[in-house]
Amino acid sequence: MASTALVWIRRDLRVHDHPALCAALEAHDQVVPVFVLDRRLVGGRFASGPRTWFLLACLAELGQALRERGGGLVVREGSPHQVLPALAEQTGAEAVYLARDVSPFATARDAATREALEAAGVSVLSGSGAFVADVDAPRKADGEPFSVFTPYWRRWEQLPRRSVLAAPDSLPALPGALDPGEPPELSELGLERELPDPIEPGERAAREAAERFLDGPVRRYHEDHDRLAGGTAVLSPYLHFGCLSARELEQRARELPGDGPAAFVRQLAWRDFYAHVLLNRPGNAREPHDPRWRKLEYDEDPELLEAWKQGRTGYPVVDAAMRQLTARGWMHNRARLIVGSFLTKDLHLDYRLGEAHFMRYLLCGDEAQNNGNWQWIASVGVDPAPYFRRMFNPTLQQQRFDPEGEYVRRWVPELRDVPKARMTEPWTMSEDEQHEAGCVIGRDYPAPVVEHKQERRRAMERYGAVPS
Repeated sequence: MASTALVWIRRDLRVHDHPALCAALEAHDQVVPVFVLDRRLVGGRFASGPRTWFLLACLAELGQALRERGGGLVVREGSPHQVLPALAEQTGAEAVYLARDVSPFATARDAATREALEAAGVSVLSGSGAFVADVDAPRKADGEPFSVFTPYWRRWEQLPRRSVLAAPDSLPALPGALDPGEPPELSELGLERELPDPIEPGERAAREAAERFLDGPVRRYHEDHDRLAGGTAVLSPYLHFGCLSARELEQRARELPGDGPAAFVRQLAWRDFYAHVLLNRPGNAREPHDPRWRKLEYDEDPELLEAWKQGRTGYPVVDAAMRQLTARGWMHNRARLIVGSFLTKDLHLDYRLGEAHFMRYLLCGDEAQNNGNWQWIASVGVDPAPYFRRMFNPTLQQQRFDPEGEYVRRWVPELRDVPKARMTEPWTMSEDEQHEAGCVIGRDYPAPVVEHKQERRRAMERYGAVPS
C-alpha cells in the first residue's frame, strides 16, 4: 500500500543536500513538501520587511524548482500545530520530516507541533540540515554544554558528519485534489522591502555566489576576511534560509588546500557554536549570558541611538557600516563588531537596541548568531575576555581594515573627495580642505557625536564598577 509523508520546509529552502526531503523520498511513495507561514513569527518580536521579502522570493524559487522535478510546494498560513495535522489527515500522511532548529520560538513551536501530530497518529522524524553537525552533541567532560568557543571547536571537529546529498532528479506529483496555495504578497503582510539594493535571493543565486567564493577568494580568506571592502563570502543570508547547505560548504572547503579554506571552516564552526549556546541557554535571547553583567547600567539617549541607526555619528567607518546595512540587508562581520563596540562602549547604550535594529534589516537575521555576536562585542556573553579588550577605536579600525578608504567612500559619498590622509578623521580638515573636498563638517557631514578617548574612559569606569 502506498505511503505518504509531509516534508515540513522551514530554514531549508533548497533542493540540493536536503536531508529531510531525501529521507522522505527514500521511505515513502508520496512526498508533499509544505511551508507554513506563521504570522506569529513574521509579525513577532523581530518582524522584518527585508527578511520576509527575501523569504518569499526564496519560497517562490523553491516552488519552481520542485515543480520542474515533477512535484510542488504546498503553502499554508497559520500555526503549524494546527495546519500540519489537518494536512496530514487530508493527504493520508503517516509521517512528517523536518530539520531541527534552535531558537526558543522554534523549539516551543516544534514541541507543540510534534505533540499534535503524534496525538493524531503521525510520526515526526527530525534530523540535521540547518547546521554542519548536530549542534547539541558537543559536551564538556561533565556533560554540560560549552560556553567557550575553542574547546567547543575541538569537540566539533571530532563529530560525525552526514553525507552530502544530491538534488533529486524527480519528485512525485502532488495529490491531484490538493490545492497547493501560494505565498502572500509582502504588502498583504503589512511589510515593505525597504532595501534599495538587496542581495539577490534564492538557491540559484546562492550556489553561484558559493562557486565564485570557492573558486578563488576562499584561498585568501585567512588574510582578507577582515578587509571591509570585500574579503568575505557574503553567504550568510543563504545559510540562514538554507538556500545553501552549511554541511555541503564545509565539505567543499575541506577539499581545498591552504589556510584560507581552513579559516572559512572555522567560521562555520562559530555558526554552529552560537546555535549550540542558544539551544542550551534560551534565556540568552533576552538577558546577558553572564549573570554578572545583568547589573550593568546603560544610558538612554534616543538622539544618539538615531544617529547610530542612520549612519550619522561622524565616525566614517561606523556610518559606512550602518548605511550598508539599510541598503543591502547585510553588513561585513568586522563592521558588525566595530558598530557594536561603538554602540555599547562609546554611546553606552543597551546591546539589545542594536540587536533589534540588526534583526529588522539583516537578511541573515539569525537569532542565535545575532544575539551571540552582540553579547560577544558587549562583553556580556559567552567566550569571555576582559571587557577592555573589546573596546574598538573606530579610527584605528578604519585605518587597519579600510586603509585606502574604499569601503567608506562607497557608503558615505559625502566623503568621496576627502584626502586619504584625512579619511579616518575628516573633522581634522582645515576649512580650506573641507571646501576643496566639498565636505564641510557640520553641514555636509556631521561632527563626531562623542569623543572616543573620553567615552572609553567612561566605559572602563562603568564596566569596572559592576561587582564580580
